[in-house]
Amino acid sequence: MMAAQHQSVLYEEALQALNIKANGIYVDGTFGRGGHSRGIVEQLGNDGRLLAFDRDTDAVTSIEAKRLEADLRFNLHHGCFDQLLSVAQQYGYQGKVDGILLDLGVSSPQLDVAERGFSFLRDGPLDMRMDMSQGVSAAEYLARIDEQDLVRVLFEYGEERFARRIARAIVEQRNTQPLLTTLQLARLIENCVPFKERHKHPATRTFQALRIEINQELEQVKSVLQQSLQVLAPGGRLVVIAFHSLEDRIVKRFIRSESGRKTNPGRLPIKEQDIELGQLKKVGPSIRAQHSELQQNPRARSAVMRVAEKI
Repeated sequence: MMAAQHQSVLYEEALQALNIKANGIYVDGTFGRGGHSRGIVEQLGNDGRLLAFDRDTDAVTSIEAKRLEADLRFNLHHGCFDQLLSVAQQYGYQGKVDGILLDLGVSSPQLDVAERGFSFLRDGPLDMRMDMSQGVSAAEYLARIDEQDLVRVLFEYGEERFARRIARAIVEQRNTQPLLTTLQLARLIENCVPFKERHKHPATRTFQALRIEINQELEQVKSVLQQSLQVLAPGGRLVVIAFHSLEDRIVKRFIRSESGRKTNPGRLPIKEQDIELGQLKKVGPSIRAQHSELQQNPRARSAVMRVAEKI
């Protein structure tokens, strides 16, 4: 199956934020189609190393992956980035990594290939798994999820105001006919939502919520952020690109909680050296795509990049 050409979001900004050293060790948490990874490797010397992750079989078997794997400075691990610490330990990288790049969310090839089931604009099997070799598909999930649990998922992960109405419609539909395709689900949502937002398909929030739940995306982001503290070397950079408010909120709060004092002693008589300090310092303000990039890649409009450095 053919995938559309993937454009790495905030490409120049991400590479600059990593502050790449020729002999450094770096991690790309989401290889995708290799845009960021390729840019990192091009700045490495003979002693530099890049470890990349991707749980999508299509990504790790892509032409781009095969080309980079011929480079001795590059290693690609088939798995989720929440395996960061254990894999870094295998390579002897714990506490030695000079930069970690996390490009969160779904990639353009995943959205553009109908068979993956991520898009409500293309008809395909209702799958949504980033790793299609394991876990349950969205169709299997919707066939057995409790209605109240579905309401919670749609509301929390999709911020869907019509969560109850949509969940009720899904349960009623599956009692007579299983939901098996993306357009089948999209049309059901379209028919039960009372009014439409401008420039936003009625199924947008539901598809986002289901994708996050199926792939456990938010839990994995929380996990990899914590692991990054053990993997980064002093002065190492953490660069995270988020595409929706739920992810970005997690990243923002994590950097804030690890910057400066972790406890406020108030008026208690505590010695300065006994106050627990975070392990990061924030580097600059959040960064968004410039107008020139948005013209080339409209999907970059929701991207927010945050940068921190280990102290």
